[in-house]
Amino acid sequence: MKRIIEYRRLLGVDKSADLKELKAIYRNFMKDWHPDKFQSDDEKAAAEEKSKAFIEAYHFLVSIAPETQAQKLEEYTASITSSRIIDLQYKGTTLQINFADGSAYEYFGVPRNIYLKFVNTDSPDRFARRHIYHDFIYRKATKAVEA
Repeated sequence: MKRIIEYRRLLGVDKSADLKELKAIYRNFMKDWHPDKFQSDDEKAAAEEKSKAFIEAYHFLVSIAPETQAQKLEEYTASITSSRIIDLQYKGTTLQINFADGSAYEYFGVPRNIYLKFVNTDSPDRFARRHIYHDFIYRKATKAVEA
Protein backbone atom coordinates (compact mmCIF):
# COMPACT_ATOMS: atom_id res chain seq x y z
CA MET A 1 0.00 0.00 0.00
CA LYS A 2 2.90 2.33 0.71
CA ARG A 3 4.09 2.04 -2.88
CA ILE A 4 0.61 2.82 -4.21
CA ILE A 5 0.38 5.93 -2.04
CA GLU A 6 3.85 7.11 -3.09
CA TYR A 7 3.08 6.64 -6.79
CA ARG A 8 -0.24 8.47 -6.49
CA ARG A 9 1.50 11.32 -4.70
CA LEU A 10 4.22 11.48 -7.38
CA LEU A 11 1.62 11.72 -10.14
CA GLY A 12 -0.62 14.00 -8.12
CA VAL A 13 -3.73 11.81 -8.44
CA ASP A 14 -6.16 10.26 -5.99
CA LYS A 15 -7.86 6.86 -5.84
CA SER A 16 -10.57 7.89 -8.27
CA ALA A 17 -8.17 8.69 -11.16
CA ASP A 18 -9.10 6.78 -14.30
CA LEU A 19 -6.89 5.64 -17.16
CA LYS A 20 -7.67 8.68 -19.28
CA GLU A 21 -6.56 11.03 -16.51
CA LEU A 22 -3.41 9.01 -15.83
CA LYS A 23 -2.50 9.04 -19.51
CA ALA A 24 -2.98 12.81 -19.79
CA ILE A 25 -0.80 13.45 -16.74
CA TYR A 26 1.85 11.07 -18.05
CA ARG A 27 1.98 12.70 -21.48
CA ASN A 28 2.17 16.22 -20.04
CA PHE A 29 4.98 15.22 -17.72
CA MET A 30 6.94 13.55 -20.51
CA LYS A 31 6.57 16.67 -22.68
CA ASP A 32 8.10 18.75 -19.89
CA TRP A 33 10.76 16.35 -18.62
CA HIS A 34 11.91 14.29 -21.59
CA PRO A 35 15.74 14.02 -21.39
CA ASP A 36 16.22 14.96 -25.06
CA LYS A 37 14.71 18.37 -24.29
CA PHE A 38 17.72 19.42 -22.18
CA GLN A 39 21.20 20.45 -23.33
CA SER A 40 23.52 20.03 -20.36
CA ASP A 41 24.49 16.61 -19.06
CA ASP A 42 23.39 17.44 -15.51
CA GLU A 43 19.93 18.52 -16.65
CA LYS A 44 19.63 15.43 -18.88
CA ALA A 45 20.60 13.12 -16.00
CA ALA A 46 18.09 14.76 -13.64
CA ALA A 47 15.35 14.61 -16.28
CA GLU A 48 16.15 10.96 -16.98
CA GLU A 49 15.84 10.05 -13.30
CA LYS A 50 12.53 11.91 -12.99
CA SER A 51 11.27 10.29 -16.17
CA LYS A 52 12.17 6.78 -14.98
CA ALA A 53 10.38 7.30 -11.67
CA PHE A 54 7.36 8.76 -13.41
CA ILE A 55 7.19 5.97 -16.01
CA GLU A 56 7.40 3.32 -13.28
CA ALA A 57 4.63 5.03 -11.28
CA TYR A 58 2.42 5.39 -14.36
CA HIS A 59 2.76 1.75 -15.42
CA PHE A 60 2.17 0.54 -11.89
CA LEU A 61 -0.99 2.62 -11.41
CA VAL A 62 -2.30 1.57 -14.82
CA SER A 63 -1.79 -2.09 -13.84
CA ILE A 64 -3.99 -1.73 -10.74
CA ALA A 65 -6.61 0.55 -12.30
CA PRO A 66 -10.18 -0.81 -12.25
CA GLU A 67 -10.42 -0.50 -16.04
CA THR A 68 -7.30 -2.64 -16.52
CA GLN A 69 -8.53 -5.21 -14.04
CA ALA A 70 -11.91 -5.36 -15.77
CA GLN A 71 -10.18 -6.05 -19.10
CA LYS A 72 -8.08 -8.84 -17.57
CA LEU A 73 -10.81 -10.31 -15.35
CA GLU A 74 -11.37 -13.42 -17.48
CA GLU A 75 -7.65 -14.28 -17.48
CA TYR A 76 -7.39 -13.57 -13.73
CA THR A 77 -10.43 -15.70 -12.97
CA ALA A 78 -9.00 -18.58 -15.02
CA SER A 79 -5.70 -18.42 -13.13
CA ILE A 80 -7.19 -18.33 -9.64
CA THR A 81 -9.81 -21.01 -10.27
CA SER A 82 -8.10 -23.58 -12.46
CA SER A 83 -4.44 -23.26 -11.53
CA ARG A 84 -2.92 -24.31 -8.23
CA ILE A 85 -0.63 -22.20 -6.09
CA ILE A 86 2.96 -23.40 -6.43
CA ASP A 87 4.91 -20.70 -4.58
CA LEU A 88 4.49 -17.47 -2.67
CA GLN A 89 6.63 -14.65 -1.34
CA TYR A 90 5.71 -12.09 1.31
CA LYS A 91 7.58 -8.83 1.73
CA GLY A 92 6.25 -5.95 3.80
CA THR A 93 2.54 -6.10 3.09
CA THR A 94 2.92 -7.39 -0.47
CA LEU A 95 2.11 -11.03 -1.17
CA GLN A 96 3.14 -12.55 -4.49
CA ILE A 97 1.44 -15.79 -5.47
CA ASN A 98 2.86 -17.92 -8.30
CA PHE A 99 0.48 -20.30 -10.06
CA ALA A 100 1.11 -23.56 -11.89
CA ASP A 101 0.14 -21.98 -15.23
CA GLY A 102 3.18 -19.66 -14.96
CA SER A 103 1.32 -16.53 -13.96
CA ALA A 104 1.99 -14.59 -10.78
CA TYR A 105 -0.04 -11.91 -9.03
CA GLU A 106 0.93 -9.39 -6.37
CA TYR A 107 -1.57 -8.52 -3.63
CA PHE A 108 -1.07 -5.27 -1.74
CA GLY A 109 -1.93 -4.46 1.86
CA VAL A 110 -2.04 -8.06 3.07
CA PRO A 111 -1.65 -8.02 6.88
CA ARG A 112 0.90 -10.33 8.44
CA ASN A 113 -1.76 -12.26 10.39
CA ILE A 114 -3.60 -13.14 7.14
CA TYR A 115 -0.29 -14.24 5.58
CA LEU A 116 0.52 -16.45 8.59
CA LYS A 117 -2.93 -18.06 8.46
CA PHE A 118 -2.45 -18.58 4.72
CA VAL A 119 0.91 -20.29 5.17
CA ASN A 120 -0.37 -22.52 7.96
CA THR A 121 -3.63 -23.62 6.36
CA ASP A 122 -4.17 -27.15 5.09
CA SER A 123 -5.83 -25.86 1.92
CA PRO A 124 -4.02 -22.72 0.63
CA ASP A 125 -6.07 -22.54 -2.59
CA ARG A 126 -9.33 -22.51 -0.65
CA PHE A 127 -8.01 -19.99 1.89
CA ALA A 128 -6.82 -17.66 -0.88
CA ARG A 129 -10.18 -17.84 -2.66
CA ARG A 130 -11.97 -16.88 0.55
CA HIS A 131 -9.58 -14.32 2.06
CA ILE A 132 -7.12 -12.95 -0.49
CA TYR A 133 -8.12 -12.99 -4.16
CA HIS A 134 -11.04 -10.57 -3.94
CA ASP A 135 -10.17 -8.66 -0.77
CA PHE A 136 -6.93 -6.92 -1.78
CA ILE A 137 -5.68 -4.73 -4.60
CA TYR A 138 -3.77 -6.91 -7.04
CA ARG A 139 -1.80 -6.74 -10.25
CA LYS A 140 -0.25 -9.27 -12.56
CA ALA A 141 3.43 -9.69 -11.75
CA THR A 142 4.39 -12.06 -14.59
CA LYS A 143 2.75 -13.43 -17.70
CA ALA A 144 1.61 -17.00 -18.04
CA VAL A 145 3.67 -19.11 -20.39
CA GLU A 146 1.81 -19.61 -23.67
CA ALA A 147 1.66 -23.22 -24.84
